[in-house]
Amino acid sequence: MADDVRIERDSLGEVRVPASALYGAQTQRAVENFPISGQGFGRAMIHALGVVKAAAARANAELGNLPAVVAESIAEAADDVATGRWDDQFPVDVYQTGSGTSTNMNANEVVAALANRTLEDPDTRIHPNDHVNFGQSSNDVIPTTIHVACRVALEKDLIPALEQMAEAMEAKAREFDGVVKSGRTHLMDATPVRLGQEFGGYAAQLRKGIDRVRSASAELAELPLGGTATGTGINTHPEFAARAILRISAVTGLEFHEARNHFEAQGARDGLVQAHGALNTVAVSLTKIADDIRWLASGPTSGIHEISLPAVQPGSSIMPGKVNPVMSEALLMVAARVSGNQTTVTLAGSRGNFELNVMMPVMAHAFLESVLLLANGARAFTGKCLVGIRANEERARELLLRNPAIATALNLDIGYDRASEVAKRAAAEGRSVRDVVLEMGLLDEARVDEALDVRGMTEPGFPGKGGGA
Repeated sequence: MADDVRIERDSLGEVRVPASALYGAQTQRAVENFPISGQGFGRAMIHALGVVKAAAARANAELGNLPAVVAESIAEAADDVATGRWDDQFPVDVYQTGSGTSTNMNANEVVAALANRTLEDPDTRIHPNDHVNFGQSSNDVIPTTIHVACRVALEKDLIPALEQMAEAMEAKAREFDGVVKSGRTHLMDATPVRLGQEFGGYAAQLRKGIDRVRSASAELAELPLGGTATGTGINTHPEFAARAILRISAVTGLEFHEARNHFEAQGARDGLVQAHGALNTVAVSLTKIADDIRWLASGPTSGIHEISLPAVQPGSSIMPGKVNPVMSEALLMVAARVSGNQTTVTLAGSRGNFELNVMMPVMAHAFLESVLLLANGARAFTGKCLVGIRANEERARELLLRNPAIATALNLDIGYDRASEVAKRAAAEGRSVRDVVLEMGLLDEARVDEALDVRGMTEPGFPGKGGGA
């Protein structure tokens, strides 16, 4: 045997494992079998695995299923795994066995190796399957771990990032409330709005998104732990799941409970599909927001340019002085990736064949990537773009004065047909609606000014007749 490897054995025979590795034969087989993407599970999943394994060990000790010294050694080792200290000992590719058995065994082997280091009795050895995995199966541990990892990520990463973005957007809505500008529908000039109203709409989208993510998080509170191989609970104590889940809730600070039906909880991943749907909706909202903001800032001479964005980096390698809406573009790419992950999660969720879904690792990977991208994308956009946006009031006023759609406010005075004639003529001649109305002699100057109160047009009611602002 070479100095840099050792021989481990499993039910299929001998395996050469790196001498320094904490993991054993089954992990090494998975490394050799799945050299596919070079992407292993990240911090969120490994942390959740450690939490689940520690909770399982302590529950088994309470129930007398494991000797106290063995169970506590396992639990302490699993706690150590949860901290991130041993992440480099989890080399298995995401694209592996669809149950995630390779990753479950990776955890079992690492935790067993760490636990064995702490045992004083040389005759007591902790086994990955017989002890670390006692009362469990990959088929209930992995979906449990996925739910824990995803719920923690939603509550502790994504929701705070969206809250920060919503608060910043609401502050901008208040700041810009006095800026009256052209509305736009179908990308064409429409009746006036206030810039603050537009930003208030974005803030409302974010608040609704937060509510959707909270609902998605609640969907993941149900854990399959206790179903073991097929949902029947064979080889586990009837109280094991409830006791372990109480510990998971205590450690994470989030409420979890045992699945009401273990066959649904292991055979299907519908809750994860629904939860990612909320992430996809947030991505759609962020697409609208980021796209609107980059268009509103377009220019500065040949675009809309009603707002200015912070200059965070030079925009061109050839055009001096050019500054691009890079934070909007980054957020748009984040949203595109999340929408792509929605397809992955949907297709993977449909592979719940009989008593087990067989595409769980890629579902977890896609879901957690979406959370990470949305959270980091929202924080970056808020800090590097949103808080520094300025309103260009003079430009907004200039465009509004040339907006033929404000003729809509004349409907009650001169009728739709005449108002349409005024709007068309104003647009064709590049003149203001006010000038055209006065030239055509349709209304006197006092009434025109009263009817064309653009601020009043941004509120419900009849412009110039006391029902508006």
